[in-house]
Amino acid sequence: MALCVRGNPATKRAIREAAEKEERSFYEGKAGTVWLNDLKKIGAVASKPFLETAPWPIAVFAERYAIDDQGNRRKNYYVPESVGFATGFLIQACHRLGLAKLTHTPNPMKFLKTILGRPQTERPFVLLVVGHPSSDAMVPRAATAKKSFTEGANFT
Repeated sequence: MALCVRGNPATKRAIREAAEKEERSFYEGKAGTVWLNDLKKIGAVASKPFLETAPWPIAVFAERYAIDDQGNRRKNYYVPESVGFATGFLIQACHRLGLAKLTHTPNPMKFLKTILGRPQTERPFVLLVVGHPSSDAMVPRAATAKKSFTEGANFT
């Protein structure tokens, strides 16, 4: 796993522009009608200004394989699981610090490798947008609907 944290305004603008390009194709038909209607209900649109206004976007990369000193390829195992766990810990740490975070996963995310100069051995996993929430930030009602403990756990 690798983290790329960039606060440079030019880099953040490049990430935003590339992400919005992918988002426009998504909102213009890549996604199905049902999905787009659900997104409309929460106000989601292709424009992603938060990618530029957040102080420190964090790009999380998964290392699919490594190259040893002799140039041999070595497979890494359990990559999605390991990176998922580590990302969860990072999100929890941000939460404990009182920071707002938003996971952003445009598809595809290959542009992140290019903009951030990451090696071929890695693939983008998630883009975490981290910072203090703006005064007009809103949490979608759907995000506040939580299962009770007994709905989410089963003990026998």
